[in-house]
Amino acid sequence: MELKELVAKFYQSSGILSKAYCEEVFHEDVILEWHSTKGLITLDFTDILALSKDLRQSYFALRTEITQLFQDGNHVTICYSHYVRTLENPDEELPLADFFAIWEIKDEKMIRGYQMSQLSE
Repeated sequence: MELKELVAKFYQSSGILSKAYCEEVFHEDVILEWHSTKGLITLDFTDILALSKDLRQSYFALRTEITQLFQDGNHVTICYSHYVRTLENPDEELPLADFFAIWEIKDEKMIRGYQMSQLSE
């Protein structure tokens, strides 16, 4: 599998909602530097698993729309938008945020990420 396919599969499958899938895709030494509307957040493996749990508890469904996907060596760049359905209103899909991320892949796992996001309008 090409590295960009590995990253695309994770996002398209809403893999962040599955602890088991996160454990499969993220390297145990993963670090994600995320520049969000709340400022810089640095997440390690444990933090990403906690985020996965929080998202599972907050959303009924998560859909990702990928707009750009590039690979250069062992780095993959992805631009995408998240759309969610809340537990309170599972019939209505809402835009959540737009993202840009660069992932370094090691041993076919995501090990180092740089991500920026902003809330969707």
